[in-house]
Amino acid sequence: MQFDFFPSKTLTWYLGKTFLVRILAVLIMLVLVLMMLDLLSNTAKILAYQGNGQAEVLKYVGLRVPQLIARFLPYSVLLATILTLATFNQNSEVIAMKAAGLSAHQILAPLILVALGIAVISFGFNERVVTRASATLKAWEANDYGPVPDDPTLRANIYLNDGNDVLLASSISGTGKDTVMQGVSFYERDDSGMIVRQLRAPVGKFADPGWRLEGVRQFDVDTAEARDLAEPVVVAPGITLAQIAQRKVDPDAESVMELRRSIQALDSAGRRTAELKGKWWHKFSGPLSSVLMPLLGAVAGFGLARSGHLLARAIIGMALGFAFFVVDNAALAMGSFGGYPPLLAAWAPFVLFFLLGETVLIRTEE
Repeated sequence: MQFDFFPSKTLTWYLGKTFLVRILAVLIMLVLVLMMLDLLSNTAKILAYQGNGQAEVLKYVGLRVPQLIARFLPYSVLLATILTLATFNQNSEVIAMKAAGLSAHQILAPLILVALGIAVISFGFNERVVTRASATLKAWEANDYGPVPDDPTLRANIYLNDGNDVLLASSISGTGKDTVMQGVSFYERDDSGMIVRQLRAPVGKFADPGWRLEGVRQFDVDTAEARDLAEPVVVAPGITLAQIAQRKVDPDAESVMELRRSIQALDSAGRRTAELKGKWWHKFSGPLSSVLMPLLGAVAGFGLARSGHLLARAIIGMALGFAFFVVDNAALAMGSFGGYPPLLAAWAPFVLFFLLGETVLIRTEE
């Protein structure tokens, strides 16, 4: 293996430009197709809110597209790798480069350099755009696509337990004693877990202790009777502000620094943070997965195209890439349940598939 990875400036520019153009083409195609499918299932929900129209649909597209880009950018790099190298192989360009003395690593070096640039841009894009879009979209969805208060502390879909009882809120905003819940449902359950009474209220405020529900509608399970209560009701005295702070942490909607502060606050309160720590580390390892894709898809670019194995090589490269995403998601899930330490859950798949890709490349091409 030769270690002068960029022996020709012209060749480096040609390979990098071709690869970058195909990444963008594949990404645009994937995002357009997935966005259309997403709109098919969600447009009716958006328009169901009175007063919503085309502007709100376009707003949804603007909030959803960053999420799709962040999620499918590594897939785009993988597919672009296979498409680029398979085309080079079929046109005998790989043979020409090898005949000129280039090793497989030298051929891949411009692609990996482009993928590294993509990873850096992806990290910045996730921090500055995706986190904000995710927070806004989740709050909007929790409000049934109606107007959302302009509050940076707003969080959606809160689920809390007070012994056997359950408290749900479609959104929650504010901090400390000014915390306010919207769209509250409280389920009072007996010792066997059966629901005895249901309370619904548009607003719930911290009562220290408990939460004061205003405008309550009560449903009694035994009598199957529903009625409106004239007075506010205080429920869930066991649910504290510390529990609310823990439930409000959404790693997808917080930047690296914000999530780090949230984890430190929960650690100081003695709360379990293994899942959040795994997500924190994955904010770094996730974008870097793009760097792996040229290495895992490289098998499609080598070997004789005329041998009839080009399609099989492309399928193997695609299988290696998708296997990484499966293992990566499984490792994160195991980390969330405490099966793996957070650092290992976030980085082990990256290291494992990097070594696997290098092993395959060296044994077959070097």
